[in-house]
Amino acid sequence: MSTGLDTSVVLRLLTGEPQDQALVAFAAIEERRNNRKALLVSDLVLSEVYFALQHHYGVPKSEALSLLSVFLRDSGVKPAGVAATVLAIPNLATAQPGFVDRLIHAEYRQSVDEILTFEKAGKRLPGVLVL
Repeated sequence: MSTGLDTSVVLRLLTGEPQDQALVAFAAIEERRNNRKALLVSDLVLSEVYFALQHHYGVPKSEALSLLSVFLRDSGVKPAGVAATVLAIPNLATAQPGFVDRLIHAEYRQSVDEILTFEKAGKRLPGVLVL
């Protein structure tokens, strides 16, 4: 058995806000750990959390990326996609393309030969054709 975490749950775990919901989230995670259920988080959820931390909580980009890395490393929650690999890229906070574009690229590289984009920074990645 496994359990997938939604953006709202991951945000409560990372921010502790609102406190009552954060406590419920921590308890739910602990219960599943105790029952040896795998805890998973999708790349899409991590993307939403990344933007929410910046937009709603005022967390700088580099700190948001660090929080996601620490979360995946220390929480017992495993990425369902390629996020852990992307988060390991050095200087990701200032890299072009950035975190979400690199998630898209890494996911596609598992199943397609070519990626089309209008994003000029995409030319820095293998298998990308900038139109």
